[in-house]
Amino acid sequence: MDVRALESTIARIPGVENVRVVLENQKPREVHVLALPGKPAKQLVRDVQSVAMAAFDLDLDRRIISVVQIEGGELSSGDRPVVDDVAEEIDGSRMRISVTLHWHDEKLTGSAQGPAASTTRMRLVAEATLAALEQALDDNAAFAVSAEAVHRVGALDVAIAQVVLVMGGRERMMVGSALVGSDPSQAMVRAVLDAVNRQVPGLRRP
Repeated sequence: MDVRALESTIARIPGVENVRVVLENQKPREVHVLALPGKPAKQLVRDVQSVAMAAFDLDLDRRIISVVQIEGGELSSGDRPVVDDVAEEIDGSRMRISVTLHWHDEKLTGSAQGPAASTTRMRLVAEATLAALEQALDDNAAFAVSAEAVHRVGALDVAIAQVVLVMGGRERMMVGSALVGSDPSQAMVRAVLDAVNRQVPGLRRP
């Protein structure tokens, strides 16, 4: 399906500022909606369902639609990076993970290397995500992965990332999470982005 067309159509709903649809097997698995306050979140969810059905003959389960409402002016469309690709290259006992992000019509790619072990993969994914982000951020801001894990919560696996930001001699600890679907690596990228997304727009280089 044309996910970009779906996102742009949902974004035309009054009060909606930005939309991100996550696919699994070419079907929407998560629909994230950023909206202005005023309209009840339940009404926004119903509006999203109605638009998807009317325009795409797509029956969206309300449980996959999440709505966040913020005051106008805090965040504009495109102010948060999103994952574009995660690639893996193995050379003997070493592994290289590359993460590509899309932000403000720019692609940012970062990489991290380490042992080709299943226990280190998620850490390398998280570090590669920060390496991609740092290409566009203020040199005075230093990010590092403090901890990462994938845990079972109820019937679902959840990727969790703890990231530390050091700037101006001060430390700030941030935690993000994302549901794991068919690709745990992409979930870890989204968890890292979830941890830092409130900070990075203000740190982007002009």
